[in-house]
Amino acid sequence: MRDHGPITPEQWLGKLFSSRAAREGRVIRRQLRDIDHYIGRDRFEAELARRGYHAVENAGQMVIFCNQEPIRVIL
Repeated sequence: MRDHGPITPEQWLGKLFSSRAAREGRVIRRQLRDIDHYIGRDRFEAELARRGYHAVENAGQMVIFCNQEPIRVIL
């Protein structure tokens, strides 16, 4: 396997939000450690706000709602 060098934060975000699920306004998830490693939590949250998206964090995962619909938590 060839090493193509480190991925930039812009490339990581581009790949994340160009996924089919994201483009279709569905839900995607990523490991918190990947978010922290590739882009950082502050920048990730700023990008969510810029797009008007929401996310929830649980058990080391970030669940990202790639739409602007309201979120209702069921207890």
